[in-house]
Amino acid sequence: MLAQFSRLIKNHSSHLITHFVIDSALLPCRRRHLLLCHRCRHLIRRLQRLHRPWVFPSSTYRVNIQKMAIAPAQIPTSFGHELRACLRCRLVKTYDQFRESGCENCQFFKMEEDHERVVECTTPNFNGIISVMDPSRSWAARWLRIGKFAPGVYTLAVSEALPEEMQAICEDERVQYVPPKRL
Repeated sequence: MLAQFSRLIKNHSSHLITHFVIDSALLPCRRRHLLLCHRCRHLIRRLQRLHRPWVFPSSTYRVNIQKMAIAPAQIPTSFGHELRACLRCRLVKTYDQFRESGCENCQFFKMEEDHERVVECTTPNFNGIISVMDPSRSWAARWLRIGKFAPGVYTLAVSEALPEEMQAICEDERVQYVPPKRL
């Protein structure tokens, strides 16, 4: 019976994950629910036949995804050349978003309404993008060392180091700064 359960999950997991990523990104509510499509409901019915009451509740086809514990960071409004990444936490937003609200993870840099500070603390030179919805549970977020940051869009790597003046601010605030491996 366990082998049958494993085979079902293996055959349908990519669809469920895709379904989760697409649908949950479109739902603005704080309490995230995912309405399952016909294919996923069929999978749930088959799993329920395995007599595993802990797999899914029998009365509903809604899955409670998560309650947002940390306020999420702003999502970039465009994905063109105006994207910038914070040099400390690697959060990706547009220049205007950094100037309006600063960095959600690095409030001590005080980037709000300060053009010079935004230019010093962010860079347009970075590689790759990852969207993280639940950093504390995501293995990718932990691997990238962003597991304690706000949910949002992050870069995989930045190609510049934080200026020494900003590194001193990090030390004063007792916040860890890990410089990029390759410059």
